[in-house]
Amino acid sequence: MPFRFSLAAVLRVRESIEEREERALRKIQLKISRTARQIEELDVEISGLHSEREQEMKLPIQAARLRLFLGRLEVSIEKRKALCTQLETLKQDRDQQMAVYRSAHRNRETLTEMSSKLKDVYELEQDRVDQNTVDEIFIMRRPRG
Repeated sequence: MPFRFSLAAVLRVRESIEEREERALRKIQLKISRTARQIEELDVEISGLHSEREQEMKLPIQAARLRLFLGRLEVSIEKRKALCTQLETLKQDRDQQMAVYRSAHRNRETLTEMSSKLKDVYELEQDRVDQNTVDEIFIMRRPRG
C-alpha cells in the first residue's frame, strides 16, 4: 500500500497560497525597481537641465527661454518627488507582503515537514513488515532437523 498523507489537499492549498504570495512579492519588487529606475532617469534629466541652463546663461538669453528651462526643471523635480513618495509606499507594501509571504511559507513548510516525518515513519514500518515477511519465508524454508 503506497504512502498517503491525509492532509495532502491542505498541503496543496498551502503551496498554492505560498506561490501566490511569492508572486505578489515579486510584483511589488518589480514595481520598486521600475520606480527606482525612473527616479534615476529623472536625476539624469534634472542634471542635464541644470547643465543646459548654465550653458544658456553664459550667453544672452530671453526671459521666456529662461522661464521655459525653469518650468521644465520644476516639472521634473515634482515628478521626482512624486516617484520618491511612491517608492516609499511600495517599500512599505513590500515589507507587509514579505511578512505575509513568510507566514505562508512557514505554514506550508510545517505541513511539508509533517508529511516527510509521517512518510519516514511509514517507510520504517514498511521495512519492518518486509523484514518480517523475509524472516518468515527464511524460517519456513530452513530445514528442520
